[in-house]
Amino acid sequence: MTPTTNAAVAVAGWRKSSHSGDEGACVEVAVVPGTVAVRDSKDPHGPLLLFPPAAWSAFAQAPPMH
Repeated sequence: MTPTTNAAVAVAGWRKSSHSGDEGACVEVAVVPGTVAVRDSKDPHGPLLLFPPAAWSAFAQAPPMH
């Protein structure tokens, strides 16, 4: 992670998944310049997954797996 991305993630507006429910198994997403960051809501200072916007868009638009 670059210093710019690191700083942007620190102040990002994180949003919780609407599919998370109340069980505590939640993911949060934040859009920072040129990147989509994903983290575990139970560990907000833990590791992040960083995706290029096109990859995140493809994932978000994919049909659900059964």
